[in-house]
Amino acid sequence: MDSTAQRAPRPTGRTVAYDPSSAASPLHVRAAAVLEAGWTGSSTVPSRGLYPHQWSWDSAFIAIGLRHLSPLRAQTELETLLAAQWADGRIPHIVFNPSVPLDAYFPSPDFWRSSTAGHAAGAPRTVQTSGIVQPPVHALAAWLVHLADPGLSRARGFLTRVYPRLAAWHRYLLHRRDLGGGGLVSVVHPWEQGMDNSPCWDRPLSRVTPAPARSFRRADLAHGSPEDRPTDLDYGRYVRLAADYRDRGYADGPGDFAVEDPAFNALLIASEYALARIARELGAAASARQDRAERLTAALVERLWEPSAGMFLCRDVRAGELIPERGVSGLVPLLLPALPRDLTTTLVRTLSGPHFGLGGTTRLVPSYDLLGEAFDPHRYWRGPAWFNTSWLLERGLRLHGERGRADALRRGILHTAGSSDFAEYVDPYTAQACGATGFGWTAALTLDLLHDRPTGDRNGVTAIKGGDRG
Repeated sequence: MDSTAQRAPRPTGRTVAYDPSSAASPLHVRAAAVLEAGWTGSSTVPSRGLYPHQWSWDSAFIAIGLRHLSPLRAQTELETLLAAQWADGRIPHIVFNPSVPLDAYFPSPDFWRSSTAGHAAGAPRTVQTSGIVQPPVHALAAWLVHLADPGLSRARGFLTRVYPRLAAWHRYLLHRRDLGGGGLVSVVHPWEQGMDNSPCWDRPLSRVTPAPARSFRRADLAHGSPEDRPTDLDYGRYVRLAADYRDRGYADGPGDFAVEDPAFNALLIASEYALARIARELGAAASARQDRAERLTAALVERLWEPSAGMFLCRDVRAGELIPERGVSGLVPLLLPALPRDLTTTLVRTLSGPHFGLGGTTRLVPSYDLLGEAFDPHRYWRGPAWFNTSWLLERGLRLHGERGRADALRRGILHTAGSSDFAEYVDPYTAQACGATGFGWTAALTLDLLHDRPTGDRNGVTAIKGGDRG
């Protein structure tokens, strides 16, 4: 797709009506200020220092929060991202801002070389991007943004314009990334799954020969404690995987790393339900998408559910086996409506049990098993609690009737976001801020929980439930 075909219009600053008590709250004011500080005029950076470009799933979560401040700006956020979509349908995980110096972030545009290395896959010519992807939260975000101001959305043709791009994105994942042959999507790099440094990747990553340390420069260590970031060995493996993928022209196929991840696939399923809602809004047939969501749910259970762990596990496609590590990714399918009742009961038990401790030893959901050998309360995705995964699980708990637990998690997210200055992530025991502060999706999801009351169809639960078939 030509990225110049649909230029995102600039926002006018129109705001949506919402509960005045929430709008007047200090937490609302502070969260809104974070998003204002990260706004570039067409999108929002996750963090001015650490992440100075546009990130794919960050923008989806940010749009969900922005809809409470300006539905037009939320629409623009998603339109800007989708304007960088490749012709094969993939949405790249980074859209680079050309005004940002190359040394501000690594891997930078000169590493990815998207317009040349990605030429055969249809990378856009007029904007530089990465060549890998991130979790498909975008259709869910688009539907929730539409619900914030349906009149504005219809007047601008928002859903009419984004629907074909979102459909192409899902086709890419379902047709190009079923590397295991079982109907699920595989990620080909830990960065694609979004939980970059999870112990769930240690086993498949051990097969990867790291790139020499002299061949890359780490900008991330200048913005956080090195002991909280991935090790140089892990980073060398990330660089090797990305370089090999680039040098294959970003062609999908068997490689050193291919993993079926429960959260990535659960978010695809949730977005399939949202696409069904969008199709119905546009007067198109929606039943095929809802059927697909239910088939994908069945495949998820068949391939990734592990009864002895009490949760879903990642599957190492190359080795043909489940990875015996409990990560928060394996709890995220709780947000799916067609999950068998006995599985949802087990997931809630695991979430509140000793491995994750929610409601007992932890206020937010840790990213990794509290009892796991690799657990570290501060190191990136190896134990700290993140706000986006807790937000997803709050939705899942509420969807399956666990109102008390959902309310407690909602209160925990709001309190911790405020007390940590909207941290990137926190120690799951002490709530000590880690990583960057003033983090985009933390502020955005705080706004979402502040303004969507925990009753009725809060958080647009019908976007996941589906509704009437059509």
